Amino acid sequence: MIEIVFSDSACGSLKVAQHYGKGKYQGGCIGVVVSHADGSKPTGEEVEAARREAEEKARLAWEGAVPLGGNTAEIYGFNLMLSVGDISEHQPGIKRQQTLEHLYSVYPSDVGRQAAQEIFKRVKEGLKRVQERAARGESLRIWYSNHPDEMCGLYWFMEQSNQWKVPSKQLAIVKLPEWEADEKGNILRKSGWGEVAPKEWHRYLALEKPVLPVFVQNCAFHWQELQKENAPLRATLNGRLVSAPETLYDDFILREIAAEGEEFQEAKIIGQVLGKYQVGISDSWAAYRIEAMIREGKLKVVSAVAEDMPVYHRVLKKCSYHYEYAGD
Repeated sequence: MIEIVFSDSACGSLKVAQHYGKGKYQGGCIGVVVSHADGSKPTGEEVEAARREAEEKARLAWEGAVPLGGNTAEIYGFNLMLSVGDISEHQPGIKRQQTLEHLYSVYPSDVGRQAAQEIFKRVKEGLKRVQERAARGESLRIWYSNHPDEMCGLYWFMEQSNQWKVPSKQLAIVKLPEWEADEKGNILRKSGWGEVAPKEWHRYLALEKPVLPVFVQNCAFHWQELQKENAPLRATLNGRLVSAPETLYDDFILREIAAEGEEFQEAKIIGQVLGKYQVGISDSWAAYRIEAMIREGKLKVVSAVAEDMPVYHRVLKKCSYHYEYAGD
């Protein structure tokens, strides 16, 4: 079974899940962070106790896990970030590579550009191999969710399958639930498969569904319509993938900035937006929109960024004569 996912984190987690829980737990190097609300330094005993607790949790997770099975050669990750930028190409080409390079440009010392190029190369090679294997009659399972990149990935991949004339009987899909309840009755929400731990993947196999020809055709048609619109963003609204303007998520960013003082850490704002609202945007897209606010004169850069840090690790200042938040 060929496994298809749409992020590097999901790809890595799924590879571990294939053998997670198999054999005797061997332990490993576990790091812990201990902090006090009052800023005092934790004692060595506190750190050691936290480490032992983390080790015990890891052992129990391993012993209670069910290996998913399979091998890593069956897993293909297409981290194309298709919810952002130009999608007019029939196959991933220079425009998609440029979009990835632009998004990864927030990282230092040309690391981002090299990472984007490596991702793009891996996607191109993987897509070719999947097409060849599908032509030989191998089955494919697509893991997706309401996360914009994963929903775009589903529609895009179905359009690819339609181009390749892959029979729908070779295709299956697994959608991540919008929410779940844990053993204590707490509601848990995961924004995408990248947040699923290796020990959890086997539980979702029961959600696998076969794909009907009409589903493939509908996805392919809808993706083609989105390509024609070629908007700056695509988002999942009320369960439907739609084109959107680049300002779609600005209100969340402005809301968090409004709650800060005159000067604030940009990285803190980005972290709050990603963690609090879980709308499926990346740190790079949030940084891109904040950069636009700087160009518009709403914000001003106060501090320089260290060469080895992402560009958004800096202090910004509100420009009172330009900055305003409609929610106030």
